[in-house]
Amino acid sequence: MILVRSLAFAAFFYGWSVLIILAMTLVFWGPTTWGLGWARLWNRGTIWGLKRICAIEVEVRGVENIPAGPAIVAANHQCMFDAFAPLSHLPKPSMAGKRELTRIPLFGWYAVRNRLMVVVDRDGHAGALRRLIAQAQAMLAEGRQLLIYPQGTRLAPGETAPYKPGVAGLYGLLGAACVPMATNAGLCWPPHGILRRPGRIVFQYLEPIPPGLKRAAFMAELETRIETAAKALMAEGR
Repeated sequence: MILVRSLAFAAFFYGWSVLIILAMTLVFWGPTTWGLGWARLWNRGTIWGLKRICAIEVEVRGVENIPAGPAIVAANHQCMFDAFAPLSHLPKPSMAGKRELTRIPLFGWYAVRNRLMVVVDRDGHAGALRRLIAQAQAMLAEGRQLLIYPQGTRLAPGETAPYKPGVAGLYGLLGAACVPMATNAGLCWPPHGILRRPGRIVFQYLEPIPPGLKRAAFMAELETRIETAAKALMAEGR
């Protein structure tokens, strides 16, 4: 039954995604504020499909910790869904994404044009870091929330990887608060494969870390908060 539901959801999801992308082409040169609206519509349709087809509920906790103004939001990353779902939670989000995503026809172009993405060039060394900082500063100056995944890759529930220091660099240079966010999305939507397992996906926003901490103290605090909350959510989900 899970396989049948998963195949049905895959057909729905990719069909829905193509429909959204085709609709976006009709308004590609419209106001940049439309981009977030399309992303949220895509999310709503996906959540509807998860619930109706796969018996997967989606819950957001810690709403009181969601920043209204400029901030860094740092999260663990388990699957495709937890990369784009927060675009519906945050008031003015911009996601840090690898350069390869910008090459996806229409989707990548639209994300960059509508300022939904800060481009991370992982092979660009010092020059790429300067460009990333400049983009992040511009986004925060617009009152946006910069969504970043400190581990830099999708990890299955239970897997661990060191948090990369780039998030600490941004935190120190931007002088912004950082809101940790934890999820157990990988229990229902694995990092790879087509199976979608019934259950409850939770996105939990934690208390913000104020600006001004030293690099080591910030990294330790961020990792402890996210990993502790994520483990609790995964234990609850199992």
